[in-house]
Amino acid sequence: MSKKSSNGKGFRGGSERGEASARTGFGSRGRAEETSVRTGFGSRGRAEETSVRTGFGSRGRAEETSARTGFGSRGGAEETSERTGFEAGGRTEETGARSEARGSRTKLSGRGEQAAGGASGDRSPAKVGGALKTRGRAGDGRNQAGVVRVPEAGSRSASSSRSGRPNGRGRQPAAADLSGLPVEKNGEYEADIVGIGHEGEGVGRVSGYTLFIPGALPGERVLVKAVKLKKQYGYGKLLRIIQASPDRISAPCPIYSQCGGCQLQHLSYEGQLRFKRQLVIDNLERIGKLKVAGGTSAASSGKSDEAAGAAFQDASHAAASPSTAATKGIVVHPTLGMEEPWRYRNKAQVPIGFEAASADREGGLVGGFYAQGSHRIIDMDECLIQQENNDRVVAEVKRIARELGIRAYNEETHKGLLRHVVARYGFNTGEIMVVLITNGESLPHVDELVGLLRQAIPGIKSICQNVNKERTNVIFGDKTKVLWGDDVIYDTIGAIRFAISARSFYQVNPVQTEVLYGKALDFAGLRGEETVIDAYCGIGTISLFLAQRARQVYGVEIVGEAIDDARRNARLNGIRNVQFEVGAAEVVIPEWRRQGIAPDVIVVDPPRKGCDAALLATILEMRPTRVVYVSCNPSTLARDLQVLEEGGYSTVEVQPVDMFPHTVHVESVALLVRNGTDR
Repeated sequence: MSKKSSNGKGFRGGSERGEASARTGFGSRGRAEETSVRTGFGSRGRAEETSVRTGFGSRGRAEETSARTGFGSRGGAEETSERTGFEAGGRTEETGARSEARGSRTKLSGRGEQAAGGASGDRSPAKVGGALKTRGRAGDGRNQAGVVRVPEAGSRSASSSRSGRPNGRGRQPAAADLSGLPVEKNGEYEADIVGIGHEGEGVGRVSGYTLFIPGALPGERVLVKAVKLKKQYGYGKLLRIIQASPDRISAPCPIYSQCGGCQLQHLSYEGQLRFKRQLVIDNLERIGKLKVAGGTSAASSGKSDEAAGAAFQDASHAAASPSTAATKGIVVHPTLGMEEPWRYRNKAQVPIGFEAASADREGGLVGGFYAQGSHRIIDMDECLIQQENNDRVVAEVKRIARELGIRAYNEETHKGLLRHVVARYGFNTGEIMVVLITNGESLPHVDELVGLLRQAIPGIKSICQNVNKERTNVIFGDKTKVLWGDDVIYDTIGAIRFAISARSFYQVNPVQTEVLYGKALDFAGLRGEETVIDAYCGIGTISLFLAQRARQVYGVEIVGEAIDDARRNARLNGIRNVQFEVGAAEVVIPEWRRQGIAPDVIVVDPPRKGCDAALLATILEMRPTRVVYVSCNPSTLARDLQVLEEGGYSTVEVQPVDMFPHTVHVESVALLVRNGTDR
């Protein structure tokens, strides 16, 4: 979450050498990460399985992630956001704007909700992470929290080009030799489920062969049909559960099996929290090569998160300094979950389309979320993780648009008008904003439309139109105009009040955002005399939290609009000990250093692709006493922590936070302390 996408997130046109450096984990360590992740499936050197060895799951090439954002191939987290209208991990909203900003340093696009990997000019995300070893014993549903990243069925291989031409040479790659596999296509087998894949699918074993089975849970024994096979792994269809996990529950959402928005509703919430903690541990150990206090055996001992926390209590006290952390290991705390893990989202982004009439459907304008693995819209009026007011907004917009004859956009023909409906809700103020994203400037019956919306939706404060006439997967265009009301709504996180515009990044789970930022503030260890730099400040959410306890805070962000919002939010709250500047962190921070600014603490909150290599180098040069790393991607967190540890820091503790219940995404806050200093 966080401003994640909101930060230009390391998006910058890079040289081939820069890309190679990022891909290899910054220089000489390149092969190490790849070697470590191969262990999940044995030795693998085939190009088609590059994606398994990387930190980006089912997409071999990072560039392909943006090309396939949310369509046809569902693996990446950012991709999920486009498919479902959600920002996966809250990090995607500003990716488009940041990539534009890094490419030109001046031009700002609308905060496009595009996949990480974004524009063609961005630097490829570091290719590390991925094939995480599964742990635990089949048959014990509480012991299985391992995660394996794999390509999904039907996805292009890493060697395929974006256009679909194999290897860019027009030749089809040789078919893999599948002789000798212990399974045959369309054969039925019993499988032991030993882990969870990066899309929430069960990771099954049949005579040592790996099958990825949607709907299966760790600890289960299932009957499965092998539907697609590759040399090292395949995909199966769940036919019957022979032995169910004690963590299996019935998903409450009636379209859970169709919609791509949630992946874990069939797993108990306690099980989800254990899974997310183990996901963080697996990445730290396997990708970062970092020692975790208690090791994986303690983490996957089948205890509840509360019991696991008690087991780690002694280690937590021991790991109070870099020296003890080095000997005892990093403390990974139990995941901080929600008391009520439903109806938590304050923002909905719903694609609008047209459905032909059928025997059981009258057809016409529809709006909902994309079906898994497709761009087919599932019409829906209720989402159980959306705040109810957002559901009401979407339903009323669809009803009124049908009544007024407003045509839905057709992405294939690029005709029609209404592309998306975006609803924003202030949890603590009750204020509502409606944004209509259109394929043109002219909006017919606009006065009647506004009047009907105001009548139908109590609490509405703002009705806006955003114009996006491009053939693109990016949701927002560059131009936004107010049709009625204010250009912003307001909400609060803790004691801080924020103005939220149509394209502002703002965390989608305000309850857990306060938990996340509170933990970051605790890890910063501020006493009122410190200088702090927030390296990916977005609209100033974390910066303003920090300013409550620091002497001075400096925030840097590459998206100019976000900095405008940050400055406005500082004025709104009367906070004067914070300064914001537009630019790339790795450029602005060294300039601050030349001006004599020496931070005691640096906070980073990057996008899913992690920190820019140059920023990590800058942090090591600045040598703050503490680094607080807020992450939405455990694999890039682990990679970056390894770099900082090699540069003289020790990772003391990591706190996972469940910002997105019922999905596979997890946020984490890590504390690093410079070696040779007291905590």
